[in-house]
Amino acid sequence: MGAAAAVWVLALAGCGSSDEDTSKPWDGRYTAMEEWGDWMDTGPYASCSVASADPCTSSVESFDLSSCKRSTLGALDREGIYRTKLRYELPSEDGLSTLGAGGGGSLRFDANGRPWSVQGYSAVDPQLDGQTFVVTGLKPGTSGLDSTRYTLAGCEAPTPWVLTGCFSFCSGGRPLWSGTFRSERMTWGRAERESSGGLKPVSESRVELGFPVDLYVAKDHAYVVSVNLRGTDGGLSVFDVSDRAHPIFKTSISMAGDNYWNGVWAKGNALYVASADTGVVVFDISNPGAPVFLRNLPGGPAINVHTVLVDGDRLYAMSPSPNAETLIFDVSSPLEPRLLGRHVLGVQGYPHDSFAFGGRLYVSHAQGGYQVADVSDPTRIQRLGGYTFENNYAHHSAVGTIAGQTIAFEGGEQMGAHLRVLKVDDPANIVKIGEFKLRDVASIHNILLKDERLYVAWYHEGVRVLDVSNPTQPRMVAHFNTFRDTDSNRSSGLYEGVIGIRVPGDGYVYAVDDVRGLFIFKEP
Repeated sequence: MGAAAAVWVLALAGCGSSDEDTSKPWDGRYTAMEEWGDWMDTGPYASCSVASADPCTSSVESFDLSSCKRSTLGALDREGIYRTKLRYELPSEDGLSTLGAGGGGSLRFDANGRPWSVQGYSAVDPQLDGQTFVVTGLKPGTSGLDSTRYTLAGCEAPTPWVLTGCFSFCSGGRPLWSGTFRSERMTWGRAERESSGGLKPVSESRVELGFPVDLYVAKDHAYVVSVNLRGTDGGLSVFDVSDRAHPIFKTSISMAGDNYWNGVWAKGNALYVASADTGVVVFDISNPGAPVFLRNLPGGPAINVHTVLVDGDRLYAMSPSPNAETLIFDVSSPLEPRLLGRHVLGVQGYPHDSFAFGGRLYVSHAQGGYQVADVSDPTRIQRLGGYTFENNYAHHSAVGTIAGQTIAFEGGEQMGAHLRVLKVDDPANIVKIGEFKLRDVASIHNILLKDERLYVAWYHEGVRVLDVSNPTQPRMVAHFNTFRDTDSNRSSGLYEGVIGIRVPGDGYVYAVDDVRGLFIFKEP
């Protein structure tokens, strides 16, 4: 087994309390886990360094590569998209380098094996041979003097799809940042197969409108919402999925000046869409293949609603701006929502997403962490507690009861973001009891709990299905990788791959990939 394959096996095994016996039902016992954050410093990624004399020439001479295994560089796969972890190093008063922070980036090759971009900017001045890999991404400035150059110098290729080395970022000929990096090719087919556990698509349908990010399934129809990105218009796309193996596209809706639609939910004959421009867009889906626009909520000044959630007769809308507030509507008459309250939790960040369970609302409050509120009185909600850590970005969660314990499965959205398992019975004293990680150059996205199975939309890592009957030891039982770095319209950014996921209980799993579109799987 190669080094990279070993890393994958360890990652897929997850992280948690090592003394648990997963062959027996979980009895509710756990060991509290320390929080290390999404980015943990493991030391320099390579044995090279940036030359102090002239670090901004974008050449081999700008780096000390004398301790590197440069003979391995010729074996690197010069194709596709690589995601990069950056370890910034800052000079200290005694002249030694100290860790400043961690960050991310990218490296991309064209079809001919030449570097195409670094950090998303056009590659220039590549120096490539069997023992040399130096390439620069150029961000033009208003004049040639203030352009920014992002230079990567390879030190070693420990496997054909991993590159380590040093970097220097310079602007106007002056150094900004430097340190070491580790890049990994993001396509599947290296240390992991395309699928496992029998999770294979019964159909795949391209979404022509914008970049699809979420979906909801109701009345044998899949309602896919898209954001406007890279010059394309977003909106709503509707598919008849009565025959899951052969979905039929019915219609698409995009409104001028209002088509950044990021979330969607349905109740009865109503479809609720989260709009970045006009709040909650309400459609009548009495005829499920032909939604009819009714109104925008709450009306009045422009409001950005990022996600929506229906729980019983309530609709929760998470609004990042302008007020960083949570809106609650009565939807006992689904086509006529009635505003019950608008609430600001009073913590850092903004409400990004939420999950309602047991009279409480679990709010992923971005930089403000994971927050829990009592919503028994929708006119006056009360914050009960939260879970935060340094540099967190709380993004999405699912909550349920396992062995009599209230358990939240929570994840962020940034480099290295992964699954956390939190015991949340006492919101003022939330405890981490489990964890599951994959490659730390990717990010987790949406999470859905059905019985004791957790379905995760994990961007580059595709669809992941975890057995969480013992939540201290999440165990992967199935997966499907949708990400192919050769697909047209792929970018080298962090937010690529599977984004939205639903398991409506009809025996199928529905997911959307931002480039490939709507996938339908038989539920494993």
